[in-house]
Amino acid sequence: MVPVFTLKLNHKINPRMVAVGKFDGVHPCLTAATQAGKVFIHNPHARTQRPASHRLCQSSQDSDISLLNINQAVTCLTAGTLGPNSAGDSLLVGSQTNLLAYDVHDNADIFYREVTDGANAIVLGKLGDIPSPLAIIGGNCALQGFNYEGNDHFWTVTGDNVRSLVLCDFTGDGKNELLVGSEDFDIRVFKEDELVSEMTENETVTSLCHMHGSRFGYALANGTVGVYDRAARYWRIKSKNHAMSIHAFDLNADGVVELITGWSNGKIDARSDRTGEVIFKDNFSSSVAGVVEGDYRLDGEKQLICASVEGEVRGYLPASKDLKGHLMDSSAEQDLIRELSQRRQNLLLELRNYEENAKGVAQTHNGGVIPANTQLQTSLSVRPATEAQKAHVELCISTPNETIIRAVLIFAEGIFEGESHVVHPSVHNLSGCIRVPIVPPKDIPVDLHIKAFVGGKPSSQFHVFEITRQLPRFSMYDITDESSAAQPAGRVTVYISDRPQRVVMWLNQNFLLPEGVESPNVTFNSLRGGGALSFTMATNGQITLRTDDLDLAGDLIQSLSAFLSIEDLAAEADFPSYFEELRVTLTEVFIHIRHHFCRNLPVVDQE
Repeated sequence: MVPVFTLKLNHKINPRMVAVGKFDGVHPCLTAATQAGKVFIHNPHARTQRPASHRLCQSSQDSDISLLNINQAVTCLTAGTLGPNSAGDSLLVGSQTNLLAYDVHDNADIFYREVTDGANAIVLGKLGDIPSPLAIIGGNCALQGFNYEGNDHFWTVTGDNVRSLVLCDFTGDGKNELLVGSEDFDIRVFKEDELVSEMTENETVTSLCHMHGSRFGYALANGTVGVYDRAARYWRIKSKNHAMSIHAFDLNADGVVELITGWSNGKIDARSDRTGEVIFKDNFSSSVAGVVEGDYRLDGEKQLICASVEGEVRGYLPASKDLKGHLMDSSAEQDLIRELSQRRQNLLLELRNYEENAKGVAQTHNGGVIPANTQLQTSLSVRPATEAQKAHVELCISTPNETIIRAVLIFAEGIFEGESHVVHPSVHNLSGCIRVPIVPPKDIPVDLHIKAFVGGKPSSQFHVFEITRQLPRFSMYDITDESSAAQPAGRVTVYISDRPQRVVMWLNQNFLLPEGVESPNVTFNSLRGGGALSFTMATNGQITLRTDDLDLAGDLIQSLSAFLSIEDLAAEADFPSYFEELRVTLTEVFIHIRHHFCRNLPVVDQE
C-alpha cells in the first residue's frame, strides 16, 4: 500500500498540533502549529491571494500556505464547528495564557479569551446536555468550555495537569462524556462536571482518541498504546519509541476503525482495535507530528493524512474491495515468515532437548529432569525499612524440594525500568528460593508475570515455570498493633449499610496482610513515609478513616465504594493541615492585593 499523495511543505510542524478544517465549508485545509508562534493553513484548492490582516498573511515560501500569527508559543489547536450558524469550521488555538477562536474564511477573531490555567489540550464538540458545541481546554488541574460567543459554559477541576482530551459516549446514553488524560497517570471520565469513572495507568497519558461507541485509544509517555472499552482494557503494546499521535481510521475497509499510531522514529502503523495486531505500516524519515483525516483530493473519499515534523505530508486511501481486510504488504509478510521460522527453530531445539533427556537414566542428572511434584511457590510480604535496605514489598519465589532456581524473569507495568526485571544468581549462590524487593511508585494493583528456570543442582537444562501473581493496590502499608500511637489529625467519615464482613473482604483484597484480618478495625504504617493510617467501623455502619494524606483518603474511599458497588456516598472530611495551608495562602494573597491596591491609590494634596 502506497500513499495516494505526498506533499513537501516548507514549514516545520509542532508535534501533536495538527488538524484538518473546512474553513469555507467546502475545502479541507491542513492546519498545524509551526515555529515562532505561528499556525500555517495549507489550502491547495483555492489559490487566490488572500488579503493580509492583523493576524493572517500569505507565506513567502509557499503560495498554498497562509500564516496565522499568534505571537505566543502554541500549546494546542483543533478545528471544527463552533457556532450554530457558521458556514465553515472555526480554528481554535491555545497557549499558556489565552484561547483564540478564529474565522479563517473571514480573517477575523471570533473571540479571544484569557485562560489563567493555560491550555495544554483542546477538544471541540457537544458535552452532555449542554445544547451548543463547546471548545473545551484542559490546563493546570482545570477544565473550561467556551461557546461560540466566548462565554464560559463549563468549568471543573481535575486531579493534575491535563495532557489530552477526547469526547466519547462512554456510558452509552447517547450523550458525550469528556475523557481527560493527565500527568498523574489517570484517565478520568466526566459527565459534564461529575466524575463517573477513573482508570489508572503507569505513565502520563499523552493522547486519547475516540474509536467507536464506548471504545477509545490511548497513548502514554513511556511508549505504550492501547485500547479501552469503557473501563476495561482490551490490549496494550509498549515500544522503545514514543507515540506522537493516535487516530481512529478504517484503513482496511472492513467496517471497523483501526488505531493508527505515529511514532517518534517516523513509523506509522495501523492496529486492530480488537487484538492490537499490526495490519499496516509505513515509515517517514523524521518523527511523526500528527495523524488526521479528510477528503483532501475532493473526490468524495476520505484519506488518512500523516504529517512529519519536517513538513512531509502523506495521504493514504482505505483498501480497495479486492484488498478488503488484507493490507499486509510483501515486506510485512516476510517479517511474518521470519517470525514463524524462528518459532520453528525454537520448537526443534526444545524437541532435541527432550530427546537428549530420554536417552538414558545415567545422564538424567545433566538433562534437567526434576521431581514430578515440583511446583513454583510465591508469597508477598511487607518489609519495613532497615539500615541496609529501604522499605519494600518482598516477592519470595521458591520450590518445595531440592531443585534450584537458576534465573527469574518478572514482567510488571510501571514498577521496573523497561517493565521487566531479571534475577540471575551466581553459580555459588544457587538455591531453591529467590527474594525480590518491589517498590510500587503508586497505589495501583499490578500483575506480576513470573517466569522461573528450575532444575537440579548440576543441571545444564532447566524447566520453565510460569505464574501470575497480583500485587494488591495498597501493598505499601504495613499493619501494626500500635493502636496507642498518636492518631493522624485528618479524617474522613462515611456511612454504609453493608455488613462488616464485606469491609473485611475489601481489606484482605487490597492490602498485604500476614493473616486475614477478621475485624474492620485496623491500623497501618505507610512505607513511603506518609505516617499512620487507621480504619474503624462502628456497629451503625459509620466508617472513620484517619490519615494526613488527602489523596490517599480519596483513593481508599473510591476503592471501597467500587468494591461495595456504591454509586453515591456522602462523606465528611476534615484535614486541618490542608486547611491551615489554604488559610496561609489566602492570607498571603490578601496581603499582596492590599499592598498593590494601597500603592496605586492617588496621593491627595492636603494644602
